[in-house]
Amino acid sequence: MRDTIGIIRLNPNGPAGLTPVSIDPAEFDTPPGAQALHVYFANADLGLTVGVWHSTPMQEAFGPFPGDEFIVLLEGAFNLRDASGAGMGARAGQCAAIRNGIPVSWQQEDPVRKFFMTYNDPRAAAPQDLTAEGGLVVLSPEMTLTDAELMEDTSTPQRDRILFSSDLGNFDIGLWDTQVLNTELEPFPYHEMAQVLEGELYMTEADGTRHHFTAGDVFFIPAGTSCIWQVPKYLRKFYAALDPAARPEG
Repeated sequence: MRDTIGIIRLNPNGPAGLTPVSIDPAEFDTPPGAQALHVYFANADLGLTVGVWHSTPMQEAFGPFPGDEFIVLLEGAFNLRDASGAGMGARAGQCAAIRNGIPVSWQQEDPVRKFFMTYNDPRAAAPQDLTAEGGLVVLSPEMTLTDAELMEDTSTPQRDRILFSSDLGNFDIGLWDTQVLNTELEPFPYHEMAQVLEGELYMTEADGTRHHFTAGDVFFIPAGTSCIWQVPKYLRKFYAALDPAARPEG
């Protein structure tokens, strides 16, 4: 785990397996047999964590969801049960966004494995009086963009659609695409986790380290990482971006 700059490729098994997580039965209606995770990046001051998590079947106790979260669901399916027991969920192959503080219980009947980016800023007051309605946004990999979503002032045609924004206004999840793109070496302004849906991407860091990502790959770029983007043909991706400069006062 690190909190420094440098592009990170996420692996479903972590760099060398996942670390078992201790289980407190009081946190569950139905405790899991086992849970494990690997944290790739964490910044406690921001309340930001990026990693991979695995759990056997379980149901968590009902309560506020602990942070805004972007999920790439690799295995299994989950439901978020509201106070009435009604469920809303996602399955493997989909991505999801969950709003901080919605009152729900996470429930899964099969093992689940996910990549996650969770944001829960310690400076922010706890959300109050939320309902579960609208608190989960499921992102299908078949989503596409239209020319009505063209971005302004870009060197090549790029399109963007924000699908979820945190209540603090500094954490966005969306769909972005571009035609052929070549950028200069410059610091990346956000903490971003992304899944490539279509196409390929080369990124080169200031020290010459070169990365190649294709459809299905998931990566994380810490804010401040100087890098060059090279897109040889059309690229489409989901992303979750946190602006570290836009924070609540505290």
